[in-house]
Amino acid sequence: MKLSSELRPGNVIMINDVPMVVQKAEMNKSGRNAAVVKLKLKNLLSNGGTESVYKADEKFDVVMLEKKEVTYSYFNDPMYAFMDSEYNQYDIEKDSMGDALKYLEDAMPCEVTFYEGRAIGLEIPTTLVREVEYTEPAVRGDTSGKVMKPARLKGTGFEIPVPAFVNTGDVIEIDTRTDEFKKRV
Repeated sequence: MKLSSELRPGNVIMINDVPMVVQKAEMNKSGRNAAVVKLKLKNLLSNGGTESVYKADEKFDVVMLEKKEVTYSYFNDPMYAFMDSEYNQYDIEKDSMGDALKYLEDAMPCEVTFYEGRAIGLEIPTTLVREVEYTEPAVRGDTSGKVMKPARLKGTGFEIPVPAFVNTGDVIEIDTRTDEFKKRV
């Protein structure tokens, strides 16, 4: 049991027998009123989001989720198949994949999150190295400020903004949490 004032982003709590992950927790203490905590929550089963306000001394059950290292195998509409080191297969629905679909490639190492034996989510590495499939050439003379241009990644076709000096065929490092260019490799 944790008090709502002790909750941090990433904690998984039970609300009405539904596992919710805390995405944002803001404590507010004003004058005479009791302290309250504003929580931004995401339902782990349906991927729906909600914001709620709770008293700072309200208690919640914290859930520990099981995670397992896997590699991506194949897509079987509408499920994505992953295998662990013992060749056990785990299927995750397309709706539960979230932003991981933008970077998913064959044999990519990932982490599957389980709730009560059911695969409910996927975590990919926070930084990935990818090749730029196509990007426009830089415009000569455009050097004022931070000049960005779109670049399509090889394999997935996802586009991210990159600096003007990145060319087609370059290998770049990407922060998958923010979809931002980090550096050229």
